[in-house]
Amino acid sequence: MPTTLILGAGLAGLTAARELTQHNHDVIIVDKGRGVGGRLATRRIANGRADHGAQYFSARSAEFQALTQTMLTAGIVHEWHIEQSDPASFQHPRFVGAEGMSSIAKYLANGLTVQTEKRAVQVSQIDNGWQVAFDDGQTIRADSLLVTIPAPQVLALWQESGLSLSPDDQAALESIHYEPCLAVMLQLSQPSNVPAPGGLKLPPDSPVSWIADNQQKGVSPDLPTVTIHASHSYSQQHLDDPDLNALIPDLVAAVADYISPGTIVGQQIHRWRYSNATVRYQEPFLAASTQVPLLFGGDGFGQGNVEGAYLSGLAMARALLQQADFPI
Repeated sequence: MPTTLILGAGLAGLTAARELTQHNHDVIIVDKGRGVGGRLATRRIANGRADHGAQYFSARSAEFQALTQTMLTAGIVHEWHIEQSDPASFQHPRFVGAEGMSSIAKYLANGLTVQTEKRAVQVSQIDNGWQVAFDDGQTIRADSLLVTIPAPQVLALWQESGLSLSPDDQAALESIHYEPCLAVMLQLSQPSNVPAPGGLKLPPDSPVSWIADNQQKGVSPDLPTVTIHASHSYSQQHLDDPDLNALIPDLVAAVADYISPGTIVGQQIHRWRYSNATVRYQEPFLAASTQVPLLFGGDGFGQGNVEGAYLSGLAMARALLQQADFPI
């Protein structure tokens, strides 16, 4: 049975693993985070929940529409009803995880072999595959390696491993650019003033780019919580501040029309260093110029966003199956 190791348990990695597993590949996914999903992220705040990464998704491709329909039927996601007149000016139906965006990742991870809180520290090419050492001392060998972590982390890992990519592969990964985002989650004592249906884009000159009412979204039905995404410029300016919590009052002040500071009873902030891939590799994945299969993918490839990450993972798996001469 062919073996595959996937670095990164975000949507691309989970999708690739599901597809490969269905074709009799022995797949292990490893992620340095505490759970699966990457930026499909939902955090508990008191007894409420708040999506602090991806806020919603659309489904335009036939493959992703089919998965979305399956998740709708299973109650994993629901449609976020947004009209054309909504201030966010959405033009397509949007969907959210019924219990937060992380519920999508947990659903996709069901039945897969996933190891979390393990960071890859050394990658080596061996005769018939790859060997990856992790910070807990474990070493995993596999016939093929799929890497779905952000491109800057890939480049750092390869440098730390003493490996060289071909000039074209190196240039392709170096060309991918991400913008950061600081995400604030607030627990409130009363509902916010965010207008229905609960999502609002703010003007470009604001330090806040987005505010969402998780109660209106259905993510936190019993307790009001709000998510604030700082703008890319503000996030870049303060990304490495030693005390991120000190930034929360400034960001709350920027949305004072929608949140009264006196209603805040709990707060958290999260740093997304690689939040949004603004310059992506054109194709859904990159097949490295190596003797044994090595593929790079994720939301920095193809169309980006949630659906793009899914399509990247699917394309990687199908390309690997074709290399192995498996029927798709």
